[in-house]
Amino acid sequence: MATTAIEEKSGKVVIKNIGLLLSGDIDRPILDADTVVVIDGLITQVGHQKDCDLEGAQTVIDAQKTALCPGLIDSHVHPVFGDWTPRQNQSGWIDSTLHGGVTTMISAGEVHLPGRPKDIVGLKALAITAQRTFANFRPSGVKVLAGAPILESGMVEQDFKELSEAGVSLLGEVGLGSVKAGYEASQMVAWARKYGIQSTIHTGGPSIPGSGLIDKDVVLEADADVIGHINGGHTSLSEAHVCELCEKSTRAIEIVHNGNERVAIAAAKAAMELKCPHRVILGTDGPAGSGVQPLGILRMISMLSSLANIPAEWVFCFATGNTARIRNLNCGLIEVGRAADFVFLDKAQHTAGRTLLESIQLGDIPGVGMVMIDGLIKCLRSRNTPPATLIPVVSGTH
Repeated sequence: MATTAIEEKSGKVVIKNIGLLLSGDIDRPILDADTVVVIDGLITQVGHQKDCDLEGAQTVIDAQKTALCPGLIDSHVHPVFGDWTPRQNQSGWIDSTLHGGVTTMISAGEVHLPGRPKDIVGLKALAITAQRTFANFRPSGVKVLAGAPILESGMVEQDFKELSEAGVSLLGEVGLGSVKAGYEASQMVAWARKYGIQSTIHTGGPSIPGSGLIDKDVVLEADADVIGHINGGHTSLSEAHVCELCEKSTRAIEIVHNGNERVAIAAAKAAMELKCPHRVILGTDGPAGSGVQPLGILRMISMLSSLANIPAEWVFCFATGNTARIRNLNCGLIEVGRAADFVFLDKAQHTAGRTLLESIQLGDIPGVGMVMIDGLIKCLRSRNTPPATLIPVVSGTH
């Protein structure tokens, strides 16, 4: 798999003839536009072709009336180093996920590293190392935000200050280490927040040796920024307790592929009923015991749209703009100034749906025709999705 130099520039890119422009913004999920202009990896224009400056483009992409969507964001992954996971002894899992339309991944802890250090000096060193390595290295161009330490008893405020000063901005899942009591977690979450470090809490039954049950009362007391895998990873709390979390907490509601599907649907419905769909974000929680899921985010979009009866264009926002805003990312939305991370989609060949959105509402996975990161083409027709009915046509240098 290829690795992209982070400083590589796209030049000017024009994407025209877009049939459906999915914005990622849940307040306005579909834009009335057919053209996007990119310069050096950032979106500079979104509008109709007649109103956009198309001159001087190094790359022109004819979308062939297919859909353009922000690159999908996996809010919950467990990377280790590079594009290898020891959990399944598998290489290339990030590259495969790129072919599922994912352009950004967020670590919930590098927990699968063999011999993972649990002493305070060691866990800080691992977090800083993971943050540094993925800041310098993008497997197949995918942006991996890593370096998420697992909390252990005995950590003090100074530890969080040092982590923040070293560039660490995430906590691994609270509850995967020795910190499992609500009062202890609450103090550490508050220290992390003070120094600009975002927190995620494990929700549900144990997933790996050393983890344990984190029930609704611990989740509410800890008050982490993200209710991690609210539908369990793997084992879920009861539907009643999950819905109570949606109602009593104001934090992000993270629904994952590697959890209880019935409860995933219940959580999404609860968010809709509570009129807080902007809080819902999606992840895979992989690699894990159930493996790697290259199409995990697309499968979640299809499942929630078809079985929770949520419009597909809204569910795409769960996996893009919602996550970008909650995670403070400069991607996930198609608007001027944002990173030009895109996935080109069309209905799968021979789906029963007449349009892309209808096919997803019926439960089918769309076809990926192309993926771009920072305005650079990272893959053409996906090797993992069903073949898209139409795919973009590229001219110029790319």
